[in-house]
Amino acid sequence: MNEHAFSTAERAAVYRAIAERRDMRHFCPNSQVAPEVLQRLLQAAHQAPSVGLMQPWRFIRITDNALRTQIAALVEAERQRTAEALGPRKAQFLQLKVEGIRDCAELLVVALCEAREQYIFGRRTLPQMDLASAACAIQNLWLAARAEGLGLGWVSLFEPAELGALLNIPADAEAIAIVCLGPVDAFYAQPMLIEQGWSSAQPLSDLMAENRWPSSKA
Repeated sequence: MNEHAFSTAERAAVYRAIAERRDMRHFCPNSQVAPEVLQRLLQAAHQAPSVGLMQPWRFIRITDNALRTQIAALVEAERQRTAEALGPRKAQFLQLKVEGIRDCAELLVVALCEAREQYIFGRRTLPQMDLASAACAIQNLWLAARAEGLGLGWVSLFEPAELGALLNIPADAEAIAIVCLGPVDAFYAQPMLIEQGWSSAQPLSDLMAENRWPSSKA
């Protein structure tokens, strides 16, 4: 028995949150997230690991309805551009619901902070580790939200410069996520893109190798 391990029930809860996490697009309109719950979720995000302890994330809570509408318009514009870029899959893509900005209880924008170049520790050869660190914060938020019974959707269909200009984000900072958060009627049984026939998940065995990159030869 590993003395540092959580109890059986505690471990089961952690694995359940991971297995049942979904990228949600459907939210209950006119709902709310209690302030103390939102604070717990943001604190969970803030406890994420970060390379060199840079904590590169910045959270912007959107409470202005007019601003929410403008953000939704930016996402819709990029949705149309993405559809055009997908060529033969355009019609199928346009049938997908890609965001819940208008209906979610809470809307957050996550950005990478400015002046990240000072954090050389861990970024000299892998400068993208600031993004990796912020992604860990979003994942913490996601799992904590699922444990609280709340849905969360990460929206990435936007031009960072346009969203940055709208929210007065400094030129050397960058928005990386629009986060929709709030109560949902139900969680998807499978990831929505699987349910909608857009894609399928690969098994872990196909994504693993031992010692070296696998040979492409049969």
